Amino acid sequence: MSDAGPRLGRPPARLVVGGTVAAVFLVLPPIALVVSAPWDRWWSIVTTPEAREALWLSAWTSTIAAGLCLVLGLPLAWLLARVTFPGRRWLRALVTVPLVLPPVVAGVALLSAFGRHGLVGAPLRELFGTQIPYTTTAVILAHTFVAMPFFVISLEGALRSTSARLEVAAASLGADRWTTFRRVTVPLAMPGLVAGLVLAWARSLGEFGATITFAGNYPGTTRTMPLDVYAALQADRDTAVALSVVLLAVCVLVLVALRERWWGVR
Repeated sequence: MSDAGPRLGRPPARLVVGGTVAAVFLVLPPIALVVSAPWDRWWSIVTTPEAREALWLSAWTSTIAAGLCLVLGLPLAWLLARVTFPGRRWLRALVTVPLVLPPVVAGVALLSAFGRHGLVGAPLRELFGTQIPYTTTAVILAHTFVAMPFFVISLEGALRSTSARLEVAAASLGADRWTTFRRVTVPLAMPGLVAGLVLAWARSLGEFGATITFAGNYPGTTRTMPLDVYAALQADRDTAVALSVVLLAVCVLVLVALRERWWGVR
């Protein structure tokens, strides 16, 4: 990289200007958020019972959602990376739909599936009297729905980047497919698995649209940190900014922790 500059010449001014404008556009809002935070009373705001309750709810529901992503997304990523079957491309496309689906539409889709009159929700209500919408369970399902594609894509990429020759060697030594998966495949893909898991957790922590549509915004039950920020914004902007700084700090810490794995930057 150090020798490419002299050989290629000076960077075109229009690219430098365009890149600079883009960088400023992306960096300015977070900086403005930090600058405008009410630091003189920030600690008292973020340690109120309501804020602590919302943060705790966000943390543990995101952790459960990340666990579900691991349990369900690991076999799915393995199937997409290692098994050839009819419709694999279509399945991969459908699995990534939540990445681009508008959050409110994701919430409506969850209601259509798990709501009182949904495809799954209606039988659950009739057989067991179980209602999922507007409960903490709905928060976990919404978080899992929007976060799992991050985990699956990250892990599938890691699986595809590892050579299958070691798996073949293990099979030639008598290991069955399950043993090979546990002893060879997963350890080789562990960096991608961990990166995907952390990204899924961070995405869960910041989820808003699908949660408020499918789970509502009830303090102590479904009001996560992003929803608490939204509620605070209606009454006190300083409180909303102070709470937003907490989520911004978490996101920055996650990206810093993953910088080497995700971008190859130390």
